[in-house]
Amino acid sequence: MISAKTLDPARRVWKIASLAAECAMGERYDNVDEVAEAVRNRLLPWFAVHQRQMPWRTRRTPYRVWISELMLQQTRVDQATPYFNRFMRRFPTLKALAGASQEEVLKLWEGLGYYSRARNLHKAAQIIAADFKGRFPRDPAAIRSLPGIGDYTAAAIGSLAYNLDMAVVDGNVVRVLSRLFAFAGDTRLQASRAELQQMADRLLVQGQAGNYNEAMMELGATLCLPRKPRCDDCPLVETCSGFRSGDPARFPAKPPPKKLPHIVVGAGVVTNRKGEVLIAQRRDQDMLGGLWEFPGGKQEPGETIRECIVRELKEELGIVVETGEFLATVRHTYSHFSMEMHTYFARIRSGRPRSLHCKDYRWICIAQLRDFPYSKADLKIIEALESLPRPLR
Repeated sequence: MISAKTLDPARRVWKIASLAAECAMGERYDNVDEVAEAVRNRLLPWFAVHQRQMPWRTRRTPYRVWISELMLQQTRVDQATPYFNRFMRRFPTLKALAGASQEEVLKLWEGLGYYSRARNLHKAAQIIAADFKGRFPRDPAAIRSLPGIGDYTAAAIGSLAYNLDMAVVDGNVVRVLSRLFAFAGDTRLQASRAELQQMADRLLVQGQAGNYNEAMMELGATLCLPRKPRCDDCPLVETCSGFRSGDPARFPAKPPPKKLPHIVVGAGVVTNRKGEVLIAQRRDQDMLGGLWEFPGGKQEPGETIRECIVRELKEELGIVVETGEFLATVRHTYSHFSMEMHTYFARIRSGRPRSLHCKDYRWICIAQLRDFPYSKADLKIIEALESLPRPLR
């Protein structure tokens, strides 16, 4: 055992704090050692037999781990897999990604959501190419310094790619830990997250961090399910305090859902005599930055949708339009609000498009629309346009 006295001052403070946290945790959760033994002797062998086949688990490199982890955040494995395969075919190396345009990256990310991740991974690839000689850094501090990489992603890359002793705590792991220790705290709070991280660190199998992290995540994804946990098949059931309570599904605590704000949006499908459509590119600093859209915006109080479209297109592109036929209504729910977007055809009455409150604009024909990256809502508008029985004129 390493004595705290042999460490440098900063490391000594960290070690003493860690030991104190472990002691405090041992007092609160008397089954920690029992669970840790079960993780080593039951969970890891279970994972070796039952792990699912995933493309990022083969030919594992820091680059492939990084891309897969960003895609899997807020996305199920079955949804992320085709995106990962396409991404790797187009950008098989970090160098290829760094040399691409942001628009190419966004197009391949199209439909995954959380587009800031795509912009950040592109920036990070360029930083690695310039500052790290094209090699993904190994040092955890250097990994965390890259755009879009926080503690979780750094721990995932460090453990899965380099087998560094770093425990990850994602949504699946939060659920597993909460049940193992009957943790009733609000897992949205920073203090609760810190306590769960202590639990994960205490259970970490030294020297086998990659297998440990994947096993915990796999357990949460396949057996320790949110609503109907498959406790009969769980290798840790005999040490699980949640199971012993008789109602494991009540962990973690489920606070009442917040009511999402709802907004109404108007968007114009502006056409010209050539049958072309006007699209605008969102500014990088805006939500969905870098994506293209049918121009429009949020409806103001006392304003009709048609009035909203006219106002928004004048503010965004400097054009005065006249709205025409209704095309479609699209409903979509984001992480923090829901939206319904009403779209109408429109024609320019005066002015020429300018990039006033957008990054760029283009006139393109229907057949070219899918060459650009869009949000899911705008993709539904494209589907409506493609289904029209006659060409635009």
